[in-house]
Order: sequence, then structure tokens, then C-alpha cells
Amino acid sequence: MCLVLKINLIIFTMRFPLLVLTLLISLIVLAAQGFATESMIPSSDKSQNAYRRVAPTLIRTMQKKGLSLGDPVFIRIFKQEKTLEVWIRQGLTYTLFKSYSICHHSGDIGPKIREGDKQSPEGFYTVGADQLNPNSSYHLSFNLGFPNEYDRSHNRTGSLLMIHGRCSSAGCFAMTNFRMDEIYAIVESAIIAGQSQVPVHIFPFKMTPKKMAAHRNSKWIAFWENIKEGYDYFEGHHAPPVVVVQDKRYQFITFRPLLFGGTLPPPVPRLTVATMKRSFKLQETPVPSETSPKRQHQLLAKVDRTTPSAPNLLGQGD
Repeated sequence: MCLVLKINLIIFTMRFPLLVLTLLISLIVLAAQGFATESMIPSSDKSQNAYRRVAPTLIRTMQKKGLSLGDPVFIRIFKQEKTLEVWIRQGLTYTLFKSYSICHHSGDIGPKIREGDKQSPEGFYTVGADQLNPNSSYHLSFNLGFPNEYDRSHNRTGSLLMIHGRCSSAGCFAMTNFRMDEIYAIVESAIIAGQSQVPVHIFPFKMTPKKMAAHRNSKWIAFWENIKEGYDYFEGHHAPPVVVVQDKRYQFITFRPLLFGGTLPPPVPRLTVATMKRSFKLQETPVPSETSPKRQHQLLAKVDRTTPSAPNLLGQGD
């Protein structure tokens, strides 16, 4: 049996030498990329000890939900609710793994404007390997990447805005050391497994119609209505949109070709809106039971069926 397999392999190699060479080169490149990615992850005794403390529990808890430590991660923060959500990808959508209480964040709802205003940011950020800090004076931390392209287009200033341990903060999100052990291990594991950027979406509050109405007179309402578009997309699809910046606004690309490593979210639900002209009057005489289905259909009011318009797909992101 082994001899037959060897002979077939030799024949295949002789018939398709270019294909075999291409496959070998691809495997070598992938292996090298994996090694390079893991070797570039900053590490310390503190981060390694934290991982050893929390990994066994994280793995068991995730397995119960059909998740794995190292799967792609998405983070949402709600300032008013003082909540940080960790979502983990399961197939083409994300599943809520755990909600963590934020021990402290400085400032009020509303975006960060300038260095020293002690305000935590709002908007759409990403965390990569070079933003992890396993030697933080706040236990463990990762940098949110403020200011992003949107912030820079509005001349917003600030630096070193983090999600970190302990329970004190000046513009950051302090989670306590134990909670940060888990969050850091989850993000670090996803990056080691190949996720280049972990999206972090930060909102002033859960952007429900009721809460938006309660803040309709805020000076930040236009900004909040813009970021609510990204909030609504994730609420409807459980898959984060691609976020770009155009004309000093966030724009949301809601589809990425699978060929380029994107994820295909579920289709946007069709919205049916029924309208009736004021001059239309329903026939007052009852419809006989023997009336044909076609005739019954003709007696019904006409409706206009529309679907949500497609978003603007232009723009360049960070």
C-alpha cells in the first residue's frame, strides 16, 4: 500500500512539477509567517504567569459554548453601563463569550478631544501585536491606538489610552488585575493564532432608540448617530463591519470578499413597508367564500416593498 502511494506521488510530481513547487513554497511561507507572528508577540513573566492562571478555566468555559481560545475576537465597550464585552467568532458570526464590569474610566460620555482632558475615547479602534504591553505599570495593558484616522481628521489629540489592570485611570479603561488577566490572554491568544487586528468598538451607552432619544439634545448627537450605524450593523448581524473614514465621517463596509480573508455576514433582512393611498377605499361587500385566490388577492391594498439602501463603500481606513 505504501509502495503504491509513493509511486502515485512520484507520478503526480513528475506530471505537475510547477503545482508541487507552488504548494511547497506556500507551506514554507505560511510556516514562516506563523513563526514570525508568534515571535513578534511581546511577552513577560507577568503575562505568561497570567496566562497559566486563567487559560485552563477559559478553555473549559469556551468549550461549553463551542468556542476555542485563539479564535478571532471582537470587543465592545459601553461607558455608561461600565461594561466591556468579549465576543468570539463562531463560524461566520460572533458569540458573546463574557461581559466584564469596568472598574473605572475617567470622564463622562462623549469622545476624547484633547490631551489632558481626562476623557476616555469613543469610536472604532484596533489592537495589534505591537500594542500589547506585558510590562505595564498597570499590570497588563494594550493600547487602543488613539488617535485613529477619524480623530486626527478632527484634530483630536491624546496618547497612551489603554485597556489595563488595576482600578484607577486617566482616560483609560481600568478592569482590575484578575479581569485583565482573562481579557489579555484572550486577545493575545487570538493574535498569536493569526488575527492581525482585534477590533474594539467604544460607545457612550447601548445605542437603543430610547437612549438615543434621551440624549437627543447633546452636543455629540451627530457623532453618536454616525457611530450608531456601526452599532446597529453588529446588533443585526453579530459580525463587525469594516470601518473606514471618508469626509471626516465613519463609513461602514458591510461585506468583504472571502478571497481576501473577509467574513460573509448574514444578508440584511428585507424590510417590507405597507402604504395605502388616502383615496383608496376597501370594498364594503364581503368577499364570497368561493372567490378564487387570484380574485381575493386583487381586492387587497397594494404595498410598496423596499429594502435598506446600500452603504457608501468608498473611503480609506487606517
